[in-house]
Amino acid sequence: MGARFEAMHSSKSTNYPLLLYDNLRRQLTSFIPRGEEVSLYVCGITPYDTTHLGHAFTYVTVDILVRFLTWWGLRVRYVQNVTDIDDDILRKAKAAGEDWQSLGNRWTQHFIDDMQALNVLAPEVYPRATDVIPEIIEWIRALLEVGVAYEAGGSVYFDVSAWPGYGCLACMPPAELLRIANERGNNPDDPNKRHPLDFVLWQAQAPGEPAWESPWGPGRPGWHIECSTMAGKYLGKVVDIHAGGSDLLFPHHDSEIAQVEPISQGQPFVRCWMHIAMVRYRGEKMSKSLGNLVMVRDLLGSYSPDAIRLVLAWHHYRQAWRYEEAELARAQQVAEQLKEAARISGGDGEALDLAWERAAFGRALATDLDAPTAALVLEAAGRRILRAADEGASVDQAQKTLRELASILGLRLDRDEPEARVTTGWGRHRQRFAISKVA
Repeated sequence: MGARFEAMHSSKSTNYPLLLYDNLRRQLTSFIPRGEEVSLYVCGITPYDTTHLGHAFTYVTVDILVRFLTWWGLRVRYVQNVTDIDDDILRKAKAAGEDWQSLGNRWTQHFIDDMQALNVLAPEVYPRATDVIPEIIEWIRALLEVGVAYEAGGSVYFDVSAWPGYGCLACMPPAELLRIANERGNNPDDPNKRHPLDFVLWQAQAPGEPAWESPWGPGRPGWHIECSTMAGKYLGKVVDIHAGGSDLLFPHHDSEIAQVEPISQGQPFVRCWMHIAMVRYRGEKMSKSLGNLVMVRDLLGSYSPDAIRLVLAWHHYRQAWRYEEAELARAQQVAEQLKEAARISGGDGEALDLAWERAAFGRALATDLDAPTAALVLEAAGRRILRAADEGASVDQAQKTLRELASILGLRLDRDEPEARVTTGWGRHRQRFAISKVA
């Protein structure tokens, strides 16, 4: 690690390891940065019917991770994609009688508005799949050259039989892999396939569908190759942390591994796989396909952004949980209490010291991003400030600590607007989606 990181790390008295659960190794591991910068890739939205609470859980979790790594003394190069062309988008656009590009741009702007309202930091790079079509074509060429892909009928497929490690993340029998793949868009009866589990890298144009020219004829990229290519283009062949919803583990993330490692000279694609659990509602996981969505935009009509973020922080990212509105009502009370603690005036008595809370907060997040414990520590710190102020103690320094820790959870406290860096970051990306057609 670089000298700058070591100096910042030492100055924060964070004399404890950073532990993250790696889903490939299925264990808690010590995450050691390769330098002063951490590369982070997060699978973004398919832009329609957003933003529900399940989306928010994923991207707020990642936001806390980014904020914590930055506080820890690291620079984070964060890439999040937009899947702006796939079967779901085309199907949704057709049902709505809307151009697929206009629909994608409109829903992406909607998502950006929601992220900004929740005070979520923007990724440094926010590419659309259609931004990298030439790179996708070159990536597919490379897979063909090493013998793990084949062309048939104007489409190109990944040959799972040529890559024995396929399914290493899911670690399930082939029959179970096929069942899950079929539930998530796989067509096992495609006559061009050699094996039902083979997946599309390049999909030949169907009548009425958008298409790009390629060596195999007009068509469009498969879902999985989009993310592999964007991660590789913007972060290189090895990514430090790759995150996304747990429903993407298979086939999407397993397919990403298969598309990268055959051409990466033996290097692992990802150093730590981080999957965020599902939010349940009305007995099922919250999802577009089931239609049981609780939308962030609707919740913001009744609850503050801090309350929503607190509810999300109260649940560990690896544990599925059930949405209950009563929990939001309690979170609103806690948010108001923290807001009061941040602005209350104390006396000129002995200064309140929150050194213990600061250390406990940092240690919690360093232990597999234990946001529930960190949030409880923050709540306790707020109560201590309120009591100390009532007793005439000086609380100015304690309030600075409270703001510092609250900012890592992305809370606004007594600010009416999102942080300036949040607005600026998303504003830069928003401009690219404000046009009616993709350039």
